[in-house]
Amino acid sequence: MFKYLLGRLGMAALVALTVSIISFALVFMSGDPAIAIAGENATQDVVEQIRAQYGYDRPLPVQYLDWLSHALRGDFGVSPFFKVPVAELIADRLKVTMVLGLLAISFALIVGVPMGVLAAMRPNSLIDRFALFIAVVGQAIPSFWFGLILIVLFAVNLGWLPASGVADWRGYVLPTIVLGYYATPAIMRLTRAGMIEVLSADYIRTARAKGVAPRKVLFKHALRNAVIPVVSLAAVQMGFMLGGSVVTESVFALNGAGYLAWQSISRNDLPTMQALILIFSLFYIFFTFLADVLNAWLDPRLRG
Repeated sequence: MFKYLLGRLGMAALVALTVSIISFALVFMSGDPAIAIAGENATQDVVEQIRAQYGYDRPLPVQYLDWLSHALRGDFGVSPFFKVPVAELIADRLKVTMVLGLLAISFALIVGVPMGVLAAMRPNSLIDRFALFIAVVGQAIPSFWFGLILIVLFAVNLGWLPASGVADWRGYVLPTIVLGYYATPAIMRLTRAGMIEVLSADYIRTARAKGVAPRKVLFKHALRNAVIPVVSLAAVQMGFMLGGSVVTESVFALNGAGYLAWQSISRNDLPTMQALILIFSLFYIFFTFLADVLNAWLDPRLRG
């Protein structure tokens, strides 16, 4: 197990290094970053001043190594728009996004896994068709449109929940449903497919022939093996949720890191953009590594 973890950790480190290079390079792909920060109408003196201030006048390898060394210490520079350190700005906003992401993936798992199990136990039944209908609808509905519908229904017409902000726990309800529903169809379909395959396996038939209780066969033998790919999918979806919360946070006016990403893009706040890309990518790598560890614990065959 230790050798397996060491190999996965080394791979995660290599991916993180690659991501850092891409995060740094993205800023330069759209043109001169000094002009982007200063604005198209800025004078040449202002552009040169910004270029010297942010070190854009140095060779790219030197800029990257300097940026990486500061990033490893949690220093991403100062936001040219908000005029505060980028690390403080992100730390203040990241809490909302993390809470929303954890609630959303929990919602997707709580809804998707049981529906997938029930659909697999009764293929082509009413519950199976309903689950597939939910999956198709979930993939077809744009998240911003779904969010607006929930706001009109539960905030405007019924007045049960707030339309924006997270002053208390109620502010997370609608955004959690919108963001979590995005991942529910994939989790439900993968659980259903895995359960159908596992329930037809020889060892399941053997367990039933030996008189093992149906509930024990379902949860201890079948679900444990069928849920292995779901763990990996949930980790991937969690990474997508953190990076893809921009739309949801914008619809519900949540002051999180996703909304900060939209603000930094629209205002050419390049240091903040760099930091957010790197941080979201590192979260994605971490959750993928965590999924590998959980899968190895659930299925010892994966440890090699």
